[in-house]
Parts: sequence; C-alpha cells; structure tokens
Amino acid sequence: MPATVLILVETINDYLPILEHQGFHLILAPTPAERAAAITRHGAQIDAVLTRGPLGLYADEIAALPALKIICVIGAGYEHVDLQAAADRGITVTNGAGVNASSVADHAMAMLLSLVRDIPRCDSAVRRGEWPKIMRPSLAGKHLGILGLGAVGMAIAKRAALGFDMTVSYHNRQHRKDVPYDFCSTPTELARASDFLVVATPGGIGTRHLINRQVLDALGPNGFIVNIARASVVATADLISALEQRRIAGAALDVFDNEPHVPDALKALANVILTPHVAGLSPEATQGTVELVGRNLVAFFSGEPVLTPVSLPTALSSAVL
Repeated sequence: MPATVLILVETINDYLPILEHQGFHLILAPTPAERAAAITRHGAQIDAVLTRGPLGLYADEIAALPALKIICVIGAGYEHVDLQAAADRGITVTNGAGVNASSVADHAMAMLLSLVRDIPRCDSAVRRGEWPKIMRPSLAGKHLGILGLGAVGMAIAKRAALGFDMTVSYHNRQHRKDVPYDFCSTPTELARASDFLVVATPGGIGTRHLINRQVLDALGPNGFIVNIARASVVATADLISALEQRRIAGAALDVFDNEPHVPDALKALANVILTPHVAGLSPEATQGTVELVGRNLVAFFSGEPVLTPVSLPTALSSAVL
C-alpha cells in the first residue's frame, strides 16, 4: 500500500502532484477544523505528516497517529513540532532548511528598501494627489547586521554586500571562519555596530527574545530592524515601545506572535511595514520545497537515510535506561 501523508500546509496545492506522482496518498487538512477531523477520522492510517514550523505537530496529535513514522517540515523552522514526542516514538523529523533562502532574502531586502526609503508613504501620497519631497537615507555605505548566518542570512549578506555596497556583520551561535563578514559576540554588540538589523535566525527556545529592549536601544533612534525569521526572536512589547517612543527609526515585519492576528499597536504605527508571513513564498521556492519533501519521503520509505534530518532529543525511555 502507498504511504499516506497528512498535508497541513495551505500554500502548496499546485505542487502536490509531485508527491502524488511518487505514489503517495495525500489527505489535505489545511484548516484547524479539517486537521482535527482528519486526525480523528484517518489517524490510524497516516504514515507521514507534512507541516511547517508555525503550524507544528503537537504531542497529543502525535499520540493520535499510531502509524506515524515521519514528520516533514517545510522551511527551516520546526518550533511547534514536539520533537520530544517524536523522539519517544522513534519518529523521524526532516526540514527544508535552505530551499527557500533566495525567496526569503529577496523579501528581506525588499522590506528593508521599502522601510528605509519609506516607499509606502510615498506611494500613498502620490495616490492622494500629493507630491512630497521625502528625504530618506541611502543603503550604500551603511552597516547591515544579520542575526543568524545560515542559508538565509548568507543570501541576505551576499545581496547587501555585493548589490548595495554595504558592510556586513553578523551574530551566530558559532563564529564562522569561512565568511568575509565581521563577527559580533552578542546581539547587543551587533545592533550597536549596525544601521540596519535583519533577524534571520530560527525560532525556538534557544533564540526566544534575543532581540529585547537592550538590543533595540543599542540599535538606536536612526536604526531599522527587519524580521523575516520568527516573531519569537523579538520581544514584541519591547519592539512596540521602541517604535512608539522613536527609540528606533522603524521596523519591517513578516512574522507575528499569534498569526494571523497582528497587534493593533503595530498597525497604527507609521514607521512600520507589515507583510503576512510570505517571505518564503515563491513558485520556485515552493516547488523546491515540495521536491525536497518528496525526496525525503522516498528515501525514508525505501529504507535509506533522509536528506535533511532534524536532530532529536534523547528518547525518555532511553534516558531512563
């Protein structure tokens, strides 16, 4: 029998034939109600789940899927997938790190340009029949700080340095000796050195609120921040306060704590640009992501190593032994 895959992701329907042509049986459940119904109705036959970081897969759901063998996460982040529950069951978890890096980097630079050059305000003014001469900073010669120098961070750094003549620094869990960019030992040090700060690190407990009041104050009243990573990396209350008090110049955000809900305080601010978590969405990135999922699933069900495994914690049963 073909393996049955529960699809929780809402943005990949046009590319699902890739998985169907590989022989997988798909159950689509992109809404919370459909998800709960599918797990209740088909739980015993579901071999694999395809999800993304914000959608996750929780311990009670894993427990309700007795045949589950592999969880495939689209994108790099897997913050709401219960890795402990997966490890305890011996379930493999994969992600799609790097596949959508170009799309996310493009969006980050687009948001940075729009924010720094105040494109939305200019556009609105012209549509109202106004013709303001708005003076805004240039990107050339400025200092860009990148929090997280993985595939996305590297793609942003390349665009900034080679395309916009910017100096690039970064903070990462580890100092990378294979890059020409300056390493900063803390997020605060990075912010202090930067005109613009881009958040490109994965979410999760280890990066929660790395950007807080101290970091924002170090960025300063002329500094701009862009977040195309996860909202949890930035303390939202601290960010709103800094924006309202003009302790930083502006923010561009593609991610939020309780998506799709966005704080009204952010919507009310003129020095903020908001997009609905679409940085990683492009036809190229989506096709590449689904193709990677397919390769991981084929490898797994053929008894071969998966291509992009996620490291799991020690199973509790093993820890007891």
